[in-house]
Amino acid sequence: MCGDEIEVPARVRVEGTVLLLCAKCSRFGTVLDAPPIPAPGAAASGAPDPRLRLRPKRLEERDLFQELPELELLPDWSHRIRQAREKLGWTPEEFGRRLNEKKSLVLKLENGSFRPPDGTVRKVEHLLKIRIRANPGELG
Repeated sequence: MCGDEIEVPARVRVEGTVLLLCAKCSRFGTVLDAPPIPAPGAAASGAPDPRLRLRPKRLEERDLFQELPELELLPDWSHRIRQAREKLGWTPEEFGRRLNEKKSLVLKLENGSFRPPDGTVRKVEHLLKIRIRANPGELG
């Protein structure tokens, strides 16, 4: 709070907020834990904590999309959508409303003239409780 440089801050709750403060400023709130007492010679040497040397420097970046299996639409995906919709007794308008899409999109899906984006495919599969995607190895 005062702006002074501090080597060992104390965690202090001031008006509901936890702050790291120097000893002088900690009187403005409730001290949650006292600052640790440095070991003799540790602060002066500037040597890092030996536990820190055991940690890896950086986490490796992972591409989650590489780990997911690539799913492709089944050859008869549009036919499956229409069959499932009719089995539930929904009109294209009603299915579009439940899908939060227009009737025209539903009709394009059912005649196969529009390849749906992945988000729409997931919504269709969830609503109709069908699978219209599969791994490429499962297609053949």
